[in-house]
Amino acid sequence: MIELTGSDVACDDVYSVAFEKAEVKFGKKAREIVKKSRAYLEKRLNSKETIYGVNTGFGALSDVRINPEDIAKLQVNILRSHSSGVGNYFSPEETRAIMFLRANALARPHSATRPEVVDKILELLNADILPVIPQQGSVGASGDLAPLSHLALGVIGEGQCWHKGNIKDTAGVLKELKIPPLRLESKEGLSLINGCQVMTGVGILKTLLAKDIVLLADVAGAMTVEAVQGSRKAFDAVIAPTRPHPGESETAANIRKILGERSEIGDSHANCKKVQDAYSIRCMPAVHGAVKNTIRNTLKTLEIEANSSTDNPLVFAEEDKILSCGNFHGEPVAFAMDYLAVAMTALGAISERRIEKMTNTVTSGLPAFLAPKSGLNSGMMIVQYAAASLVSENQVLSHPASVGSIPTSANKEDHVSMGTIAARKCGNIVENVKNIIAMELLCATQAMDLLKPLKPTAGVLGAYKFIRRHVEFAGEDRIFSNDIKKIAELISDGSLLDAVEKEVGKLFL
Repeated sequence: MIELTGSDVACDDVYSVAFEKAEVKFGKKAREIVKKSRAYLEKRLNSKETIYGVNTGFGALSDVRINPEDIAKLQVNILRSHSSGVGNYFSPEETRAIMFLRANALARPHSATRPEVVDKILELLNADILPVIPQQGSVGASGDLAPLSHLALGVIGEGQCWHKGNIKDTAGVLKELKIPPLRLESKEGLSLINGCQVMTGVGILKTLLAKDIVLLADVAGAMTVEAVQGSRKAFDAVIAPTRPHPGESETAANIRKILGERSEIGDSHANCKKVQDAYSIRCMPAVHGAVKNTIRNTLKTLEIEANSSTDNPLVFAEEDKILSCGNFHGEPVAFAMDYLAVAMTALGAISERRIEKMTNTVTSGLPAFLAPKSGLNSGMMIVQYAAASLVSENQVLSHPASVGSIPTSANKEDHVSMGTIAARKCGNIVENVKNIIAMELLCATQAMDLLKPLKPTAGVLGAYKFIRRHVEFAGEDRIFSNDIKKIAELISDGSLLDAVEKEVGKLFL
């Protein structure tokens, strides 16, 4: 059970709610604070003053005063008109993350909705009734207006929802389960949709996946060192302190853990004429380490955002202020996701170069394309092609979305973040890199078989044995996409990383 306080959600909590369906409740102390904030707003509203979004229109229509009898209708209208999203839907897991973060934002005092709004979001979340949210349509300021409007439709019993694995009309599901929809009051429609919880929720889930991927990149890279009979010297512990970026020392330590001091494969080329390895081998601490630093910084930014007030206006009951501001602007998240996109693109690129080293008989000393009977068999030839294709696609996707502001709302909202685009395309890059690392692991595992009877180090052997429980040695050509998919699944579910860490201990990040 996770208790919402509005201020202490961790990224791991978002994962638990999204994938493990952890139950969430509204904390008593936070509820009382929200109640007081709401009472203050209603008191100000009774004074007949003009308050943006409460008794005015929205955006460029903020100068239009709304009659008191139309205030509730105004809140429903904004949800319907702003539900203009298109494209594929966010997954149920992503939707759960978004709902959780939206509830947490409203559990803070500055939106001044009734506590019942938070209650209703959590009621739907805990019942696994998830509004269908199209992925496209947000410019990232004022927050994620279009996708959050689709979320909010579910709260008032409109639109469609995921329920028991199918998409259904929300009204019918709520009626069947005897769950009454929420009737909105002043400001609540606006508060439901003003915020960056879509880009943040998607960003957190993809960054946590990236965290596992970069550790498995260390595993794959270590396996490749053995596969191409590379040197351990570049990972010596005395090197990292001379350039003290945290990720660099972590990566070198991980690779030392996995490779150990020696192996039969390593001993077999102890006196070879090779002076030093290619950059994709010996620069792993620098490159993988920089990715780790980026992931760490991204998670820090996203965790701050997860516990922030992103509404407009913000209500400060104790200070007796209601202030229009720009906290809904998604730039902090947009920059972080664009930066992570660049870092993950680089991680995929260096992995592809290692795949090329293994499949190229000149650099590996192994059969061409890791095929036992090359010529008759093409082996991993097209695996490397596919990796190159994904790297190229990532290079296109890594162009920053956050530099592309387009003014909206009759130029009232004249600078926007495009943060949700940044999060979505970063997510695509992360998925592509997962597949590239799966390809490197496939090739490295094949190489271990071709190097027999020589044995790799214990850490590499642990990864090899685990993969071989799911993917057989390729004695001849077969449909390798099936193998890549299976290894990618072992990355996604965390089982491959667990298997390696059971062998060598916890890897560093």
